[in-house]
Amino acid sequence: MQRYEITGMSCAACASHVEKAVAAVPGVQSVSVSLLTNSMQVEAAPDADAAALQKRVCRAVEAAGYGAAPADDTMDGALDDTETPRLKKRLIHSLCFLVPLMYLSMGHMIGLPLPPFLEGGGPGALVYGLLQLALTLPVCWINRAFFVSGWNGVRTKAPGMDTLVSLGAGAALVYGVFALVMIGAGLAAGDEAMVLQYRHDLYFESAAMILTLITVGKTLEAYSKGRTTDALKSLMQLAPQTATVLRDGKQVTVPVSEVEVGDQFLVKPGESIPVDGTVAEGVSSVNEAALTGESMPVDKFPGSPVSAATINQNGALICRAERVGQDTTLSQVIRLVRDAAATKAPLAKTADKVSGIFVPAVICIAAVTFLVWLLLGQTFAYALARGISVLVISCPCALGLATPVAIMVGSGVGAKHGILFKTAASLETTGYTDTVLLDKTGTITTGEPSVVQIVGTRRVPEKFLLSMAAGLELRSEHPLARAILQRAEQDKIKYTAVADFQAVPGQGLRGKVAGKVIAGGNAGFIRTTCVLPPDLEEAGQEMSRNGITPLYFSLAGSPAGVIGVSDVVKKTSAGAIAQMKALGLNVVLLTGDNEATARHIGSMVGLDADHVVAGVLPAGKEKEVRRWQKKGRVAMVGDGINDAPALTRAETGIAIGAGADVALDAADVVLVRSDLADVPAAVRLSRAVVRNIHENLFWAFFYNAICIPLAAGVFTGLGITLNPMIASAAMSLSSVCVVGNALRLNTLDPRNADHDAPPKHKAPPPAAPAKAPACPAECPVPSKQEGKTMKKTIHIEGMMCAHCEATVKKALEALDGVESAVVSHEAGTAVVTLSHDVADAALQEAVRAKDYTVTGIDA
Repeated sequence: MQRYEITGMSCAACASHVEKAVAAVPGVQSVSVSLLTNSMQVEAAPDADAAALQKRVCRAVEAAGYGAAPADDTMDGALDDTETPRLKKRLIHSLCFLVPLMYLSMGHMIGLPLPPFLEGGGPGALVYGLLQLALTLPVCWINRAFFVSGWNGVRTKAPGMDTLVSLGAGAALVYGVFALVMIGAGLAAGDEAMVLQYRHDLYFESAAMILTLITVGKTLEAYSKGRTTDALKSLMQLAPQTATVLRDGKQVTVPVSEVEVGDQFLVKPGESIPVDGTVAEGVSSVNEAALTGESMPVDKFPGSPVSAATINQNGALICRAERVGQDTTLSQVIRLVRDAAATKAPLAKTADKVSGIFVPAVICIAAVTFLVWLLLGQTFAYALARGISVLVISCPCALGLATPVAIMVGSGVGAKHGILFKTAASLETTGYTDTVLLDKTGTITTGEPSVVQIVGTRRVPEKFLLSMAAGLELRSEHPLARAILQRAEQDKIKYTAVADFQAVPGQGLRGKVAGKVIAGGNAGFIRTTCVLPPDLEEAGQEMSRNGITPLYFSLAGSPAGVIGVSDVVKKTSAGAIAQMKALGLNVVLLTGDNEATARHIGSMVGLDADHVVAGVLPAGKEKEVRRWQKKGRVAMVGDGINDAPALTRAETGIAIGAGADVALDAADVVLVRSDLADVPAAVRLSRAVVRNIHENLFWAFFYNAICIPLAAGVFTGLGITLNPMIASAAMSLSSVCVVGNALRLNTLDPRNADHDAPPKHKAPPPAAPAKAPACPAECPVPSKQEGKTMKKTIHIEGMMCAHCEATVKKALEALDGVESAVVSHEAGTAVVTLSHDVADAALQEAVRAKDYTVTGIDA
C-alpha cells in the first residue's frame, strides 16, 4: 500500500476526480482519496514496479490539476494542523481591505458619512468606483487560490467547489468593471442618469465579500477538522521526548528516537514510558488509560510488558526496549486510525456519486437561472445576482465531509478507549451486526487454568493442602500444576518440601513429606493409595458437573482433600454478553471443548444450551459463521490461530488484543484491553457514528435542496430573495455545521450502556446448532443421523483432566480422515468421526505419541 499527500483539493468533487485519474493508471489495483486528511492510499497490482508506479501516479494527479507527493510514514507532523494558521493569515489580510470596502460601498445605508467628493454623480462616481476596485483587487489576489483551483477544474473538465466560488466572485468583479466603464461612458456623454444607475450597480463588494466569507468558512472548517484528531494528539503528547538509558552502568538521557531494541531504560515514578518493552527489574503499577481507556492501574513486575505513552505511578522500573520508533503500540494505534480515515465507508459512495455530477449541474442551474430572469424581463444586474447566488450557495463540501469527519472522530474516540477499527468500512459495518459468535478460551475465559475451589479435611486444612499440593506440583510441567503454584503464590503460602518425587504418566504424582507418602492425581490413582470418603467423592463429582477438573490428594494413606482447577470466566464476560443482548444481538458460544464444559461455561455467562456449540474445529467455526450469515450479519470474536478462518469469513472480525498475531491480522477490529465488554462498546460506537453520518448526509442534501431554489429566486413571489453575500455566508456555515455535528461524537462514552436500544431491524431467530442444516456439507459437526460418516470409539487409559482431553483431541484431529473427536477423561474414551476409513494402528499411534495407553478400538 502506497500513501500520498494530495494538495489542491477543495471538495468531494475534487477527491472523486483524483480517484478516477489514479484508478486509470496501469498497475493500480485500488485507490482511496480522503478529503479530510488530504491523503490518498493506492494499492498496487502484485506485478507492478513500485518506483515506476509512484511516478505514474504523481503524474496522473498533476495532470488532473492537483499536487501529489509520496507520504512520509513517520508520525512526525502527521497530525499537525498547518491549514488553519495559513487560512487565518489569509482571512486577516482579506479583512484589512474588506472592512474599508464595505464602509465605502454600504456605509451610507446605516447613516455613515462619506467624503463629499464621493457622493452623487459626476466625477465623484468614477472615483467612488475606482476606490472600490482598488480595495477589491487585493482581496482577489490574497484569495487567488480559489481562481487557480477553479481554472484547473475547468481546464481538466472536473469543476469543483472552487470553480463555483471563482465563477461567482469573478462574475461580480467583471460586472463591477463593466459598470465602472459605463460610468465613464455616461460621464463622457453627459448622461447623469446612466452614471447614477451604474453607480448603484457596482458589485465589487459582493466579489470581495464572497471570497472573504468562503475563507471564513474554510478557516472554521479547517479548525474543526483539526479537532477531529484531538484524541490522537492527546496520545502523542503523552509520549516523552527523551528516555533515560542505562549504558556502561550510567544513566544517560537521550532522545526517544535514539533508543534501540535491546537497550535498558529507567522509568521513575510519574514518568511516561518512552518505548514498548519488558520489565527487567522493579515492581510498580502503570496507568494504561492512554491506550486502553482503563482508568485502573495495572501491576507490573519482571517479565511484564509495558507500552509507550503509559505512565509509571509507583516504583522505579528498569525495562528492556522491545519495539521502538514506528513499531510501538502507540504508533501503530495512530497509524491504524490515520489509515482508517483514508479509506472509504460504504455510505461515502452515495455522496461520491452525487458529488461527481453536483458541480456541473449547479453551473447549469446558475446559467438557466440567469437566462430565465432575463427572459422574464428583469434587469441584467438582477439576473446576474440570482445566478451568482446559485453558484456560491451550493455546497459540495458538506456532502464530501459528511462521512469522513464522522469516521475520523469515531476512530479517534475508539482509539482513546482501546477499540481499534482498521478501516472506515469496519467502523460502519460493526453497528449492523445481527449475531455475535464468541470463542471461549481467551475470549470469554482467561485462557489459563486457575484454582477455583479447595476442599480439605479435618486432618488436612485447606492451607496445608495447598502448601502440600504446591510442593508436590513444583516439579511437574502439567498446566494444572502451574495453576496450583500460582494460587500458592497469590495466597503467600510456602511450599512444603517434597522428597522422592515421582510422576506417574496420565495418573498423578507421588512424593514424601517428612517421611510420609503424599500423592495427587485423578480419582482412580488416589484410590490406589487410600479410600476416598463419600464427601470428597461428591465434591469431586460436583466439580466435574460444573466443568471443573478435580485433583485428589492423599497423605500417609489417608485422604487429604480435593482441589478444583478450571479455565476461569473473565469477570466482565457475563455483563458484556448481557449488554450485547440489550443491543438486540444474538450471542452464540463456539468452542472445541466437550459439551458438558461448554454448556457449563455458557450457563455462567447467561447463554442457554441452544446458543452453545461445542466440539467445533477451526473449519467448523468458519462453517458456523457461514450458516449464521444466511440469517444476518455476523461478527466473530476470537483470539487464537484457530479463530483466523472464522474472523476472515465474518462481516466483522473482532480480535482480542492479547491474542495471536494471525488473529489480529485477520480481524477488522482489535480490542486492546482484551476485554469482552469492549465488543458491545464497539457496536455502540459504530451505531453512533453511522447515525451521525446519516444526520450529516441528510442536512447536506436538505441544505442544497432548499438553498439552491431559494438562491435562484423560486420564492421571489413570496417576497424572499437571497443576496449573493448572504448566500456565500450560508455556504460557509453549511460545512461548519456538518463538521460540528461530527465533533459531538467526542462526548460519547462507548462503554456507557445507559441508553442502549436494539437496532430497528429485526434480528435473526435463535440458533439451533443441534439440528443438521439442509446441506450436510455446511454442518460444523457431522451428526449421527447422516449415515454417511464412520465412527470409532477408542478406549484410552491415563487421561485425568480436561487438558488431557484437549491433548488427545488435537492429536486425533490432526490425522487425515478424522473430522472430529469427542474425548472424555471420565469415560476414558474418544469417539472419532471419520470422513473415510482410518487404520486402527494410526489412531492408536497418535494417542500413544501423547503418552496415553489405548486398550481397544470399537467400530
